[in-house]
Amino acid sequence: MTKSEVGQALRMLSKVPEVTVWFWIIKILCTTVGESFADWINSSLGVGLNLTALLFTAILAAVLIWQLRLDRYVPFVYWLTVVVLSVTGTLYTDILTDNLSVPLAVSTSVFAVALAVVFGVWFARERTLSIHSIVTLPRELFYWLAVLVTFALGTAVGDWTLEVTGWGPGVSVLLPAGLIVAILVGWRLGANAVLSFWLAYILTRPLGANLGDWFASPTDEHGLGVGTALTSVLFLVAILVTVIYLTSTRRDVIDGPQQSAAAKSTANPARERIMLGYYAIVAILAGALLVWAAGQPHAASAGEEDSANPPASAPATPGSTTAHFPAGEITKFRTITQDTLTKVQAGQQSDAKARIKDLETAWDEDESTLEPMDKSSWTLLDGQIDDALKSVRASKPDTATETHALTTLLTTLG
Repeated sequence: MTKSEVGQALRMLSKVPEVTVWFWIIKILCTTVGESFADWINSSLGVGLNLTALLFTAILAAVLIWQLRLDRYVPFVYWLTVVVLSVTGTLYTDILTDNLSVPLAVSTSVFAVALAVVFGVWFARERTLSIHSIVTLPRELFYWLAVLVTFALGTAVGDWTLEVTGWGPGVSVLLPAGLIVAILVGWRLGANAVLSFWLAYILTRPLGANLGDWFASPTDEHGLGVGTALTSVLFLVAILVTVIYLTSTRRDVIDGPQQSAAAKSTANPARERIMLGYYAIVAILAGALLVWAAGQPHAASAGEEDSANPPASAPATPGSTTAHFPAGEITKFRTITQDTLTKVQAGQQSDAKARIKDLETAWDEDESTLEPMDKSSWTLLDGQIDDALKSVRASKPDTATETHALTTLLTTLG
């Protein structure tokens, strides 16, 4: 076989899977893990946002090298790369929001422009953005860069939507799910396949992230109360089972480039232009829904509560509120709160978020024991802890608001 023949043979081995229902199932699973696993390592384990991002950047480099060195699609390596990209993209957006205080509207716009640039350069060089065309190293590099940016963009879009609407974990799943269904309808009616693919690909990120939040959030916040650790484990196991199935059945393996040619032959340019208008209408309707939701009453962010009606922030006599609770538990709550306050005042926002997670966990674990001891005192402390959690976890944290909430809690704890 000549050198040119070898090159042509290598081009026929696709590095990505066929887009089947299995592709979308595992993609959503991966995005859910990206949200829950990042939160677990950053907050629950107390590693911190910056260190977690550095760790996963190194892991991403290693996994991506492994993927690039392969000459064909290998399910385990491919989906491992997607999982790591999901976590890393989430962390990059969180750093912009939490550490650098970049508004979500700005980060969304920046990532949208970045993705447009990636697609523009990719198309100018390769004349195609089709997933079926990933048969050379330059195209694969463009593909993985686009995937990383879609994860970052999807995270920013999802968080911005929640910030604007105030929707809870369960309700927030519905919008991206509905938009994906609308895209599926558009594709079935003749919309451009490549455009439809990448639109749905971006939307799977907020869908998976919101799904992960719904599983992990406590039941009193309208979640399922599974927790970030167990949610991560459940979805990682689901991914592993699906990958094993695909590896054994090869149901998602692209045999050759002729499938892409077949797709081109069935394209209808006139129908695609009509469906482009349909997508524009869907986008306008989605925007109108968000504007309407933003105008509806919803839970105020930290620091925005009505000062004339502070249900839990009025301090009681130090120690009187906690008199009926075990001293050891109160000392534990006070220590965590003081540590969080110290980190806030030192400008260590990501560490403060990680530390206050310990307070939330400890308080939830003791709820069944403490509440029956003194219902009114428990309610007061519960409200003040909620205030502290909201202030530290705010998308744009304000040091004065955080300090006030934490100091008030410390005063009540005695």
